[in-house]
Amino acid sequence: MSTIPQMFLSTCRRFAGVSNKVAYAQRKGGEWVYHTHDQLLDSVAGVALGLLRMGLVPGDRIGIVSENRTEWAICNYAATCAGLVDVPVFPTLTAPQLQYIFEDSGAAAVVVSNAFQLKKILEIWPELPSLQFVVTIEAIDIEDRRVVHLDNLIEIERTHTSLEQQHDKLEQMAERVHAADVLTIIYTSGTTGEPKGVMLTHGNLVANIEAGLKRISVTDTDVFVSYLPLCHSYERMSGYYLAFFAGASVYIAESIDSVAERMREVRPTIMTSVPRLFERIRARILGSVERDSPRKQRIFHWAMAVGDEFDRGHTSPLVRLQRSLADRLVFSKIRERMGGRLRFFVSGGAALGAELGRFFRIVGIRIVEGYGLTETSPVIAVHSLNDIVLGTVGPPLDNVMVRIADDGEILVRGPSIMKGYWKNDVATKEVLTPDGWLHTGDIGEIDSNGHLRITDRKKHLLVSSGGKNIAPQPIEQLLLQSPLIDQIMLVGDAREYCTALVVPQAEVVKELLAKDPSADLHKLIEADINVLQRDLAKYERVRRFAILPEPFTIDNGMLTPTLKVKRKAVLAAYSDIIDGLYERHV
Repeated sequence: MSTIPQMFLSTCRRFAGVSNKVAYAQRKGGEWVYHTHDQLLDSVAGVALGLLRMGLVPGDRIGIVSENRTEWAICNYAATCAGLVDVPVFPTLTAPQLQYIFEDSGAAAVVVSNAFQLKKILEIWPELPSLQFVVTIEAIDIEDRRVVHLDNLIEIERTHTSLEQQHDKLEQMAERVHAADVLTIIYTSGTTGEPKGVMLTHGNLVANIEAGLKRISVTDTDVFVSYLPLCHSYERMSGYYLAFFAGASVYIAESIDSVAERMREVRPTIMTSVPRLFERIRARILGSVERDSPRKQRIFHWAMAVGDEFDRGHTSPLVRLQRSLADRLVFSKIRERMGGRLRFFVSGGAALGAELGRFFRIVGIRIVEGYGLTETSPVIAVHSLNDIVLGTVGPPLDNVMVRIADDGEILVRGPSIMKGYWKNDVATKEVLTPDGWLHTGDIGEIDSNGHLRITDRKKHLLVSSGGKNIAPQPIEQLLLQSPLIDQIMLVGDAREYCTALVVPQAEVVKELLAKDPSADLHKLIEADINVLQRDLAKYERVRRFAILPEPFTIDNGMLTPTLKVKRKAVLAAYSDIIDGLYERHV
């Protein structure tokens, strides 16, 4: 199989007639609503033919502005099978941001989830000459012939052709799609500057999916809880395409805030995530321990000490016995909070701190870390289950070549490398060499066992006024081990020494001040930082820091939709505070 439509149809045929097999599920009105593969195929066929009946032709671009939901998958697979090029975007984007993307891509149609998203499109429609119509997932009361409800789109098609005929036509459409055709244009979230449209072909994604499945075992008995945005390349490949084509069942969580409850309900076997979720889980576990009785606290800390010893390779009969007891008393209960049958997490999107990964490994939860870029479809490297080396992102996939440039930058080549940036030859030539090597912009190294280690973003390296190169990410991950710190950003470019902007862990601080209203939060955080950074080089240590009044969020423009800190925006917003950290004090 060389295209996404071929893989989609193959999977639907595989589970045809299996009424108790869940393809996708989501909550509506407080209840789970399930879609079998037969139901999914019927809907996809109707939407695909409906889109063409509305006047679209293969190669046209179609935007998707929607939160995660089963209809996102239906519209996406329909567009793909019809030979259209999908342009998925984050539903958190503003109207001007959507205008830039849909004007740049020349979108002929847009799918929106609800009235709120439709309002943004109506606002910018006069500036989008190529936009012909909008499809709404939810029913919206509007008198505009250009706006069509998804159910009506399906019903219109069913008045013209039978279900069997629709399936036949879908098969015929899928046969006309080729591996070299552009599947999707994904606009990078853009921590600086305007986003660029990454063109990924069917062949790009299929190559990445097939290599990923060889590295990580996923079967039709697996169950996923998916919460990361489906429009993002990481979740698109792993928790969406890879999970579906392996035959796994995917349960959609509404947001990161609902993940804990959904995990307890669904009891997943695999989950894809970003490190932010693991940080929150660990913080909640430690916060819960702080609220426990002194006796339970002693048991927890004893269990962690035993687990630590066992994890470091001390496996005498006594240690094994103690580890078994620790698991029964403590670790099994932690795993049960996550459903109790989790085989492993997959971590991506940002670097996973080694100590964070080790915390979960001690309690018996494996985290497989991967690394990649939107431009690489996205996975470049990932651990296998029997070869997890914390601090690395595993070996490159079998069909991806990696080499380290003289300046430390990671270069990659292979069948999953993008076709280029949409209508931007200049930017394409800046990152793609004539012989197919992609400049990732990341700094890294390959260890003696072939595992790739990412040390920092090339453009994020801080250079002190003394000429020292400082990689902020590893230092930030180190300091995030403090239970008092929720978010942190290192500052120090062209400065004499490093400082930091700190967002405290709200729940922990609230409990702390409830116990001791006179507690000095700044001194407590300072004590944690000093302990954690004791092994850093002098020029890497944080000398001073400021506690910020609010967290970095998507809404205040400090985070990208993929939860990466927008360093430029933070520096601009807190320039006065930062300058104050470098003022001389007598």
